[in-house]
Amino acid sequence: MQKHFKHFFFIISFLFSANFLFAQEIAQTVIDSTKTGNEAKPTEEKTFKPGDVILNHIGDSHEWHFFSLGDFHASLPLPCILKGPNGFEFFMSSKFNHEGIDNSYADGEGKIIDGKMLPNGYLMNEHGKISRPDGASFLDFSITKNVACMMLSVLLLILIFTQIAKKYSTNKNQAPTGFQNALEPFVLFVRDDIAKAALGHKAAKYTPFLLSVFFFIWINNLLGLIPGSANVMGNTAVTVTLALFTFVIVNLSGNKNYWHHIFAMPGVPIALLPILTFVELLGVFTKPFALLIRLFANIAAGHIIILSIVSLIFIFGQMSPAAGFGSSILSVGFGLFMDCMELLVALLQAYVFTLLTSVFIGQAIEEPHH
Repeated sequence: MQKHFKHFFFIISFLFSANFLFAQEIAQTVIDSTKTGNEAKPTEEKTFKPGDVILNHIGDSHEWHFFSLGDFHASLPLPCILKGPNGFEFFMSSKFNHEGIDNSYADGEGKIIDGKMLPNGYLMNEHGKISRPDGASFLDFSITKNVACMMLSVLLLILIFTQIAKKYSTNKNQAPTGFQNALEPFVLFVRDDIAKAALGHKAAKYTPFLLSVFFFIWINNLLGLIPGSANVMGNTAVTVTLALFTFVIVNLSGNKNYWHHIFAMPGVPIALLPILTFVELLGVFTKPFALLIRLFANIAAGHIIILSIVSLIFIFGQMSPAAGFGSSILSVGFGLFMDCMELLVALLQAYVFTLLTSVFIGQAIEEPHH
């Protein structure tokens, strides 16, 4: 009982610290926005804009920012890999700060964009997006914060599961311990209650994919709760890629009965067949689309809600210091509650994506009933 209490106390302490760091990071953003270069006009009142702050925090970037203390910013520049008019170019994102020249240009809507421009023609705007004001086309293969976080999650998964596999091979007759003991119930759950329940005797063929998807989504969701980490599953590019894997596997696994049910549904009048064929064919694409939207929306919404709750401190703080202090108590309390909810959502969304993927595969490989 004492051991479980220590684990619970550690989790609560970590979540409380996370809310504190979120608040500190937003506060630093407010301080930076009032410095020279981003000052409001003398006739304008500088106000805190939570929408801009939240979108900046959940978005991707070309540097991995960890925390700020005054004028000190702990961040890691990431590689920029660009293919433009001059071919491939490789450099670190910090080059924009060291060699870039202050520049501004009007986008397609006439809005003035400020940023740092390099002699090679690339400009990084104030939101960390690389573009070319001259309109020249280019391809961006850069290692962004989301990509770096995914690489970290894959490395962690490899390290964890190779150690677990090694323990199973060397200690076959011993009770599981450590990570082996913690993760074995989840592995068995995915194998027995998801894969075998939906795929029957063909489950062994698809279980490695289902396990990979489950743990990849789960660990990235957990990493996203750490301040300074990336909002990987809140990025549509990632969820689209995961849904695309499901789409390809489902349709490549589809047997004759699956395609016959789509294009020539048995027992349907000929007059209705074109309509039902269109509906079934549309369902082939809407199923993975629903997967990617559900995962993206739930994870992104959680981050937005937590940051919105923390932002209330600074919104009320602009009214009066007393209002800011009073709201901080409620904001931290609600933020802590949402962090606990997000721990559950992180696991739940991994489960839902894996479950629906197995169901869709099961529908594609189902044998006809006589």
